[in-house]
Parts: sequence; structure tokens; C-alpha cells
Amino acid sequence: MHLPLFPLNTVLFPGMLLPLNIFEPRYREMVNHCVETETPFGVTLIREGQEVGGDAVPHEIGSAARIMKTKLLSDGRLHIVAVGTQRFRIEELDHSRVYLSAEVSLLPFSTEATPETDRLAEMVKRRILEYVELISTASKTEMRLDRVPKDPKSVAFLVASALQVDNRERQALLEMAGISQMLDRERRLLSRELLLMRYMIDTQPSIMQMGMGPTGYIFPN
Repeated sequence: MHLPLFPLNTVLFPGMLLPLNIFEPRYREMVNHCVETETPFGVTLIREGQEVGGDAVPHEIGSAARIMKTKLLSDGRLHIVAVGTQRFRIEELDHSRVYLSAEVSLLPFSTEATPETDRLAEMVKRRILEYVELISTASKTEMRLDRVPKDPKSVAFLVASALQVDNRERQALLEMAGISQMLDRERRLLSRELLLMRYMIDTQPSIMQMGMGPTGYIFPN
């Protein structure tokens, strides 16, 4: 499978919405190609290099993205909304176009249903609801998770998209072999983040005085 690639400082998971403002000519050309041919593009976390200008070296595992909406802005930029679909592994990079592309192979997650996977999913669901509640308290804004899916795969992807952790940890989640492993790692990450959030709430006055408020803890829509 041949995919145009969009290296970003973002890790995309299946089912995750991705809004983008496209202003570089090479990526406008890429988006136009994807729209005209009704094909996806690949999103990969940048390993080396920059998002804007020049070349970026991508991580070898990313997610395909299907364009759902496009809008041409008055200044010539394109605003698009895409959604993550399938995970892939880069087999060979292709530099023959103005934008990077690659031969890729699809890399499905192992989704074997086991009692342990179900147990982990239930545990992670409880912790993500507490996580959102604490974020709401810390940021003094009303936030809620309207619907938590039932099946373990959807739970794993939702939590991976929502966790406010750095991109190295998000990429590690994307690279997990199966849903059970992803849920187990999310369980541990949520335990750590919950401890951090409780500490931040308990010491919030002093944190706010230091100019270190909870602005980074925003649950994505």
C-alpha cells in the first residue's frame, strides 16, 4: 500500500479526530491528491526534524487518516478535519514527490477477547472517568466524558487519544502489539497521572502563585 505521509508532532490513533491547517504548498498538493483520489494519508510522529519546512524523519509506525471535511480559507490555507483509521508500518520511504510518501504495510492490533482484557478495560474506564473529573476540578472548568465505549479496543483508543502525556509515551502506546498490552500500559499511566492531578489540586494555590497553573490539562473534544 502506498501512502502520502504527513509527519507531525502528533500521534494519531484510530478513531481520533485530527483538525489541521495546511499552508505549505507541498501539503496542499498532498491534500488535493487525497481528496481527488479519495485516498487516505499517513500521519507519523516526527523522530527528527521540523514540522514546517525542510525534511522530517518519521517514526516507522503511524496511522492512516481519512479526510472528512475540507475548507479553503481566504488567505489560501486549507483547513481539514481527518479521522484516524488503520495502523501501519513504513516499509520504504519514497522521496520522489514534493511531499514524503511511503510503501506501508497495515499493522492491525491483536484484539483477542479474554477475561483479562475485559477486566483491564473496566479498570481503565473507571480511571479515565476519574481523570476527567480531576482535570475539571484542577482547571475550574466543567468537563465530562459523555460516553465511554464498551468494547476494549474502543476504550483503548479513546484513552490513548485523551491522555495528556508526552509524545514518546503516546507513540509507545501506538506501537503496542495488542489491545490488552495497550490497556495495561494505560492503566499504569492513568495511575501515575491521577496521583499527579491529586497533588496538583492539593497544592493548587502555591502552584498558581508560581505561575504553573493547570493550563496543559485540557481534555480534547
